[in-house]
Amino acid sequence: MTIGKSPHGDNRRSDPASPGTAPTMSGASALGRRRPPVPAAFQPPADIVPTAAPLPTIGRILATARIDAALTVDQVSTATRVRVPIVHAIEGDDFSRCGGEFYARGHIRAIAKAVGVDGDALVARYDAEHGDAPDPARPTQIFEAGRIRTERRRPNWTAAMVAAIVAVVALIGFNLLSGGGGQAAETKVASSPLPSRKASPPVTVRPSPTQRTESPIAAAPADKVTVKLVAQDGDSWVSAIDSQGNTLFQKNLRSGEDQTFTDPKQIKLVLGNAGAVHLYVNGKDLGPAGEDGQVVRLTYTPGDPEAA
Repeated sequence: MTIGKSPHGDNRRSDPASPGTAPTMSGASALGRRRPPVPAAFQPPADIVPTAAPLPTIGRILATARIDAALTVDQVSTATRVRVPIVHAIEGDDFSRCGGEFYARGHIRAIAKAVGVDGDALVARYDAEHGDAPDPARPTQIFEAGRIRTERRRPNWTAAMVAAIVAVVALIGFNLLSGGGGQAAETKVASSPLPSRKASPPVTVRPSPTQRTESPIAAAPADKVTVKLVAQDGDSWVSAIDSQGNTLFQKNLRSGEDQTFTDPKQIKLVLGNAGAVHLYVNGKDLGPAGEDGQVVRLTYTPGDPEAA
């Protein structure tokens, strides 16, 4: 049995179930395998798309760090020397009370150090939010400008001196022309300061050995014995003992030196060179105590020494 060819020359069986042919898919089945695009109506709205949370502000970071460190605003102010109102203002992101960007950066860095956060990072953020970083040369320029202004305010003493000299010359010329030259010269001499002289030291005049006077101890009390020894024209060894046996003086009396002794009852003397010692006893000048080189022993009591 022969099988006729198809009109298109295909000698395969048209039976789709025959083993030599592969089944073909309809258009609807082919479309079912592709995922259709999601309509715009099913896209989520833009206002509910999740976004990153905003970073906390500089003031908020400092305030949170201070609270975490269990510090009060007063404690931070004491540690940083930043006044309490300014600390409150910075924690509220109000930098207008700092007095300028330069001081604001310094306050931020000091407070950050006190509460334990990175001050450099906060200052960099402040610069990004409030302007560029400060010019490093600015403090020097401020100092130089202040120094120049201070120097300009110094008085010009040279100009003042020249003006004073011109005024004096003009005044002298006017006096000469008006006939008052003598008066001007006299005024000038009178106004010139005189050199000061040092006061001369007082001169003490000692009485001569032969001069008998009561002036050295004229005010000697009558109820006591008063003896004054004056070494003249030489040295003498002297010993003076009071009525109780106490040694009042026991050494050399040099030429020009003197000693005075007083006791209610008596004074005992030993003189090694009596000629060099001049005696004044109870207000009277007794002259030399003896001869040169002579050793004498004398005792005096209250009253007239010559009446004894």
